[in-house]
Amino acid sequence: MRSVTSFNDNWDFEGTKVTLPHTAVELPFSYFDEKRYQRAFTYSKTFAADPAWAGKEVSVVFDAAMADAKVSLNGTQLVAHKDGYTPFEARLTGKLKDGQNTLSVTIDGSENPEIPPFGGQIDYLTYAGIYRDVWLKLNDPVSIGRVKVETPDALAAKKTVTVRAELSNPQNLAISGTLTAVLRDAGGKTIGTTSAAAAATVTLSFSGLEGIALWEPTNPALYTVELTLSGDVVTTTFGFRTAEFTPDGFKLNGKVLKLRGLNRHQSFPYSGYALGRAAQERDAEILKHELHVNIVRTSHYPQSKWFLDHCDRIGLLVFEEIPGWQHIGGAAWKDEAVENVRRMITRDWNHPSIVIWGVRINESQDDHDFYVRTNKLARELDSTRSTGGVRYITDSELLEDVYTMNDFILGNEELGGNRPRTALRPQQEVTGLDRVVPYMITEYGGHMYPTKSYDQEQRQAEHVRRHLEVLNAAYGDPQIAGAIGWCAFDYNTHRDFGAGDRLCHHGVMDMFREPKFAAYAYASQCEPAEEVILRPVTFWARGERNIGGVLPLMVLTNCDEVELKYGNHPGKRIGPDRESFPHLPHAPVVVDRRHFSAEELGLWGMRWEDATVTGYINGKPVKNVRFVSDPVATKLEVVADTSSIGPTDAVRVMVRALDQVGNKLPFLFEPVEITVTGAGKRLGPALVPLRAGSTGFWIQATGSGPINVTVTSPVLATTTINLTAV
Repeated sequence: MRSVTSFNDNWDFEGTKVTLPHTAVELPFSYFDEKRYQRAFTYSKTFAADPAWAGKEVSVVFDAAMADAKVSLNGTQLVAHKDGYTPFEARLTGKLKDGQNTLSVTIDGSENPEIPPFGGQIDYLTYAGIYRDVWLKLNDPVSIGRVKVETPDALAAKKTVTVRAELSNPQNLAISGTLTAVLRDAGGKTIGTTSAAAAATVTLSFSGLEGIALWEPTNPALYTVELTLSGDVVTTTFGFRTAEFTPDGFKLNGKVLKLRGLNRHQSFPYSGYALGRAAQERDAEILKHELHVNIVRTSHYPQSKWFLDHCDRIGLLVFEEIPGWQHIGGAAWKDEAVENVRRMITRDWNHPSIVIWGVRINESQDDHDFYVRTNKLARELDSTRSTGGVRYITDSELLEDVYTMNDFILGNEELGGNRPRTALRPQQEVTGLDRVVPYMITEYGGHMYPTKSYDQEQRQAEHVRRHLEVLNAAYGDPQIAGAIGWCAFDYNTHRDFGAGDRLCHHGVMDMFREPKFAAYAYASQCEPAEEVILRPVTFWARGERNIGGVLPLMVLTNCDEVELKYGNHPGKRIGPDRESFPHLPHAPVVVDRRHFSAEELGLWGMRWEDATVTGYINGKPVKNVRFVSDPVATKLEVVADTSSIGPTDAVRVMVRALDQVGNKLPFLFEPVEITVTGAGKRLGPALVPLRAGSTGFWIQATGSGPINVTVTSPVLATTTINLTAV
């Protein structure tokens, strides 16, 4: 009988008791020395061997640890694992003592040049620690190992499922019995059952399946295969879908789907990589339901299974890639990178959300022999998905199925030979090929125009326009499968990059996942039935822009038209700017001097007044945004993502300073003090400044019961919220 239970509690770390996931060094928000975690650390856990484990295979599974982990039991090394992003397993069978045993894990946060992504300089941090979950696994001596599910004819009226199962048999025992597979829908209804004699590798199939729902973003239908061997039971989730990159774009289930996405780093303030299931799932929800993108790239490494599982459930497509950033090391380094391909694909090959494997080191030079190996292995392991290789160098050798390109031409006139402002280059100009190939943009923006959440309005408006221009160009070119912007969230980085404060302010959201204006460039491309978006790109302050005023005023919206009403003056009803953005699903509304008479423009120079922006669909008002001319600090808003926290998990809490009508005060930088009592603890410092009128923190459960969170501001009333650890 299989048993997998949490092994996260009661680890000893440098003289203190900690719970996993855990970051070895809690870094400040900014201006830190990242070398603080670049050393060796040791975790240990003492536990009793249960007599009931006799006759079982006993192991400890680590979802990931950063990096170069070595696991020992009672002083004897069991396993070593260099890769900081994929799982590894320490087999305890036959090595446990009666009574107490001590498991030790040494990890090394140093940037070891023999391990990808290290050896050069990388534009992100690799926070040391056992930063993902750890599990105690009990199995029968012969049990079910890796399982791969394929749906070879997903678009046929009658569909087929093939299941290849490998049996785990570390003691090389005789294999007997029957492997049974049960196919079920999301509601648990049995669709089919099949079986075969157990063997080292068994392939089972279901055929003639009717009434099957396809997995797609608007209806991510999931199915399960439950495999049973004696008392061992393994359940694998999958979906029926096809994903094809063609010279005419990306096709999901045979239909063209323009990909609109953002890149994601898995890092968070203070905790680095070490936030668990709730935070991982919340990031997927933010991307899908707040930013309204349909694809995310896991830059630049495999990310949490919790994140990927949730992408499956909510219908968010994924481009997953191996660890690396520009640098290619020597022979041993390349061998490890090839193994990274193997580990990534065999861990994640059943996720319907994943539509392409990244098998090239991000932005690296060509290396023919190396990339022949990575592509060959990927295709051997999984022939159902395309391979891609992210580059920024033109005329790069195409060994992958998809030419995936970081195109930073916008704003880089020297790169383009002093050409006019260009959002994206034509495909064949980039590839240098004599033919059109499957092609996707995997980065743009980012370091070309870093923008802080508290930057001047005029810079933020330009930040918005750049994202819109690239999206518009991608939508207008059928040879481009889609565009994935850099990036979703700001992130900490090395001293060699970023703004000097150890932050890359490249996100359309800040590190706390609070939106900048550019977030709504993406959100506004969804249909109004999903969410009505109405976001004027302004703080509504007379002196915020050069010269003054708010014109031209861009309104990011999916409404048919927008009305601007200023003071008691008649409203101006204006439609989308289709001249500048002809290809976007929903072009922004741009209010400028063309929409006012000379007399009316004179009024803009008079007393500053309140304003209302109203969105209309089919001639009816559906949403409005109000601005006051005299904003003052009125309310301290404290909001948690959810009111309950699972064991050892964490929930995000946002703090916002609001004016009289509920708008954030973007230049309020006062500190707030955070107090937490009860069954939870605050991650990060107790006294923090507001940045662009907001800040955030995470509360981690430390037991079960109520949690009281109080936020105190010197300029606003104290606010308290109540959470529950369950």
